[in-house]
Amino acid sequence: MIIVMQSKATDAQVEAVQHRIRDLGLKPHLSRGEFRTIIGAIGDESLMRAELFAALDGVESVMPIMRPYKLASRDFHAEDTVLDVGGLKIGGPTITVVAGPCSIESEAQFRETALAVRKAGAAMLRGGAFKPRTSPYSFQGLGEEGLKILQAVGREVALATVTEVMDVRELEAVSRYADVIQVGARNMQNFRLLTEVGHLRKPVFLKRSPAATIEEFLMSAEYILSEGNRQVILCERGIRGFDNSTRYTLDLSAVPNIQKVSHLPIFVDPSHATGRRELVVPMALAAVAAGAQGVMVEVHPHPDKAMSDGPQQLTPDAFALMMRELAPIAQAVGRQLQKPK
Repeated sequence: MIIVMQSKATDAQVEAVQHRIRDLGLKPHLSRGEFRTIIGAIGDESLMRAELFAALDGVESVMPIMRPYKLASRDFHAEDTVLDVGGLKIGGPTITVVAGPCSIESEAQFRETALAVRKAGAAMLRGGAFKPRTSPYSFQGLGEEGLKILQAVGREVALATVTEVMDVRELEAVSRYADVIQVGARNMQNFRLLTEVGHLRKPVFLKRSPAATIEEFLMSAEYILSEGNRQVILCERGIRGFDNSTRYTLDLSAVPNIQKVSHLPIFVDPSHATGRRELVVPMALAAVAAGAQGVMVEVHPHPDKAMSDGPQQLTPDAFALMMRELAPIAQAVGRQLQKPK
């Protein structure tokens, strides 16, 4: 249920509505827009009756939210959410490019990549320290040593960093070293992890599971939002299809589909979606044309020697070319690439 406050409602009236919500055993979630303040009442729907709030001072209207995801819905927050990540505006009129290797293999390898992607115009730096691999015998990442490299190199090149957390037990360390915490596709419905991430006050990069519907994807975001963390970035990275010529089928329709019903920014990861280097650039261009607020791509100085996902990683030269090609596509849809700080 959402309670729309009158344009001249006082802070005391807003607090009185939130107090009534808490008295009913529900959670209030406040959203202040340019012209209106909206309060979401989240919890047991059997306790939500419009007449309990309609007569309160300062209340203009009371409406149910019909979608199962409440806080992620535009019914609750009509304007696009814009996040501030180290001075970068994520979700606004600019397009943010996140780039870096699949895995942090060494400090030298990560620094070489970071310098290359920054020079080419990437605004954020990615790198895996804990790697979810299908085979237990594959390279699993450097762990906390990789996190230390991520932080040190990120500061050196002045780029905000993003890396994946695999387990609740790793969350404290990952949140200490990274600027943005990624919840990967395999953990999209790890509700314990989502809940714990929701307790943080740090941006979360949430990837869609290859078997998840749009509604299930947004319900996973709802877990994070419902715990108080409003800094959620969604990422489409492909769904399972019948064709095995690519790793997954990149569902670009998810971008406008989600933007219609949700205020959260959405990125696209063409590297994991296609699994093929030669397809990454055209799919990144298509993602921007489709309206994505950002793209995440994997870059490695020597992909043929990469310890994980070599076939999908761009060389620094190919990434620089992609950045040059992205600029006119962004301009064509009324956007521009976000410059690194």
